[in-house]
Amino acid sequence: MDPTLALLAIAALVVISTAAGLVARRRQGRARTVDSAEVVDPRRLGADALGDEATLLQFSTEMCSRCPGVHRMLSEVADAREGVRHLDVDLTHRPDIAQHFRVLQTPTTLVLDRRGVVRTRFGGTPGRAVVELELDTLQKESTRG
Repeated sequence: MDPTLALLAIAALVVISTAAGLVARRRQGRARTVDSAEVVDPRRLGADALGDEATLLQFSTEMCSRCPGVHRMLSEVADAREGVRHLDVDLTHRPDIAQHFRVLQTPTTLVLDRRGVVRTRFGGTPGRAVVELELDTLQKESTRG
């Protein structure tokens, strides 16, 4: 193979890999609205109930290095708001739940409304302000309806 052609191929691979990495990084921690009619059953998650107003459902694994920090932040947000509950489900030994909720990375956080319907999904580490904004949106919707 011609050395110039090989260098061009390597340069193209580096550019493509960098672009793919930047796109993936940009999507981390972003809120995605979910259009779902499924009502989450807390017993399937090993919990007795969901929050009266909203539930922050975190999916973690034992090997996840960012999960403890997300757990602390979500717990603080839930503790500061009446009717909001934080549930953390360890998927290490529950591949059935990971498959059902299509969890491809941890942490993954779902925001459930008072009925248990998934409203928002965060892949990666969500920012505290974005989580609080999603909860504010749910609260406004529940006071209107």
